[in-house]
Amino acid sequence: MSILLLGGSPQLPSSSSRLLLHIGEQLALQGHSYAKLHVRDLPARALLLADYDDAAIARAVRAVADADAIVIATPIYKASYTGLLKAFLDLLPQDGLAGKLVLPLATGGGHAHTLALDYALRPVLHALGAKQVFTSIYANAQQLDWHEERGLSLDAPIAARVQAGIEELSTGLFVLQGQRPPVSSDISVPVRSLQGQPYAPHYQAA
Repeated sequence: MSILLLGGSPQLPSSSSRLLLHIGEQLALQGHSYAKLHVRDLPARALLLADYDDAAIARAVRAVADADAIVIATPIYKASYTGLLKAFLDLLPQDGLAGKLVLPLATGGGHAHTLALDYALRPVLHALGAKQVFTSIYANAQQLDWHEERGLSLDAPIAARVQAGIEELSTGLFVLQGQRPPVSSDISVPVRSLQGQPYAPHYQAA
């Protein structure tokens, strides 16, 4: 079963993209495969005009359709997810997330927008027919630390929430596949992102 890491940040690298890749790496260590799609890499004119004849747009929409689960990440701007991400979600058919598991992530400058995912993004994901939207994960700037050599470090509270989200999604994928989840998936995973796998300007299989 496959997972699509969907990044909605207009900047790369970014806190949300680093957290997104970190979660993808941990899911991979639990036996799941993933691909990456950064909306900012799509041709702007085709994205804004909803040009389904554009090859890159068609591939991106198909990547969503082919995935069993979506991990979707966005920075919070003006108490909502990015306009870039909205433009992409608007391209999806009405049931574009039907049957899929979705884990929403967001990063922001402080605690003021902690509930932005639940108020702004979660209703859209449900409207697109998501089978299950897991508990949102919001991290503020003080909870994420990036070091060029050590990579991404999470403080204890957000690390616990991230691990819980990974376990929920992983278990859900095993259930969808008709498999019994591992008895214990307590795996020690290095906390890193966008270090061993530098950003490339296109979505690709991990």
